[in-house]
Amino acid sequence: MLDWGVIADSLPLYASGAVVTVQLLVLALAAGLAGALPLAMLRSLSNPWLSKPVWLYTYVIRGTPMLVQLFLLYYGLAQFEWVRQSAAWPLLSSAWFCAIAAFALNTCAYTTEILHGAMKAVPAGEVEAARALGMGRWLTLRRIVLPQAFRRALPAYGNEVVLMLHGTSLASVVTIADLTGAAREVNSVHYLPFEAFLTAAVFYLAITAVLVTIFRAAERRWLQPMGAR
Repeated sequence: MLDWGVIADSLPLYASGAVVTVQLLVLALAAGLAGALPLAMLRSLSNPWLSKPVWLYTYVIRGTPMLVQLFLLYYGLAQFEWVRQSAAWPLLSSAWFCAIAAFALNTCAYTTEILHGAMKAVPAGEVEAARALGMGRWLTLRRIVLPQAFRRALPAYGNEVVLMLHGTSLASVVTIADLTGAAREVNSVHYLPFEAFLTAAVFYLAITAVLVTIFRAAERRWLQPMGAR
């Protein structure tokens, strides 16, 4: 039987962990999206000196586990004396900064490829029509390509946000008291792993349900056929 008393007593700890998880998610997504937009534009250029470095970045980040990336930032950089003596050390020694940086770099790589694919999917006829009307390259990009790409990328980006939510559970390995950290603490005190991690799973499911609802509403708003409006 489940120990409901332990679960009830631990709910404030889980609620606090949920707040930390959402904070990590929002900050990582904001930083990742801010970096992904210009990188996706560079990725779409025909100039290899601009597009290939972006491809290499996305290839390396997507090809390595996020846990390894987090360990390299939080534990790996600390072994270098010049890093410890640099002006960036107060940030690099912070678990919060390293976790958000690792999550942001990871989601930025995936979002870059999502936006790049969405930009390539914009019909060439629409771009040609815009240029025929006298629009320049950047005006076409701003008025035609990017709005279309954002709408096309919405379902894939919604999946990325949910995956990023699950990825934030890695923050507990660098001492951040997120949802998974709360579950580990409850388990370490009461030795009830099923209750501890089942409760965390319910909280993750609740947050996921909210995110899915938001993206479903956005998809109904922006992805419905033009004739249905």
